[in-house]
Amino acid sequence: MNYLYLILVVIGLNLNTQVMSQDKSGSQELKIKQVAPKVVKTADEWKSILTPLEYEVTRNKGTERPFTGQYFDFYEKGNYMCSNCSAFLFDSDSKFKSGCGWPSFSAVADTKSINVIVDKSHGMFRTEITCSNCDAHLGHVFNDGPPPTGLRYCINSVSIKFVAATKK
Repeated sequence: MNYLYLILVVIGLNLNTQVMSQDKSGSQELKIKQVAPKVVKTADEWKSILTPLEYEVTRNKGTERPFTGQYFDFYEKGNYMCSNCSAFLFDSDSKFKSGCGWPSFSAVADTKSINVIVDKSHGMFRTEITCSNCDAHLGHVFNDGPPPTGLRYCINSVSIKFVAATKK
């Protein structure tokens, strides 16, 4: 029995996740990479530091209602960080008005900052993205964005926090 448990643990530790890779031309493709969250907390620890909505969206893969998040119609210069661990995810230069009701970005700050996961929930086939640093659910990515990437990262406002650019 202990041998079977050990095998299941090893298999669980070797799960692969897809991540986005970008070449010099700006085109992006999915690649497989080993992913292990760097920030690991218990559910109670996350609940103690997140609001109920942040917890529902980022830890339970929920979503906020469209057109209600604080960043869906927000276009100041700066950076967008993970609301759970403060990892740098998006630059305001890649933010665009998509009309979908959630903040939309055409590119991530660094393709290593997110995990890309096949999502077959709710009878749909989508591509979920999570923070590679803490595994927080951010939203989904779609292939109907503007050039040069052609991607639309549709992100829940509660999954990110804005840090204004410093004025020089």
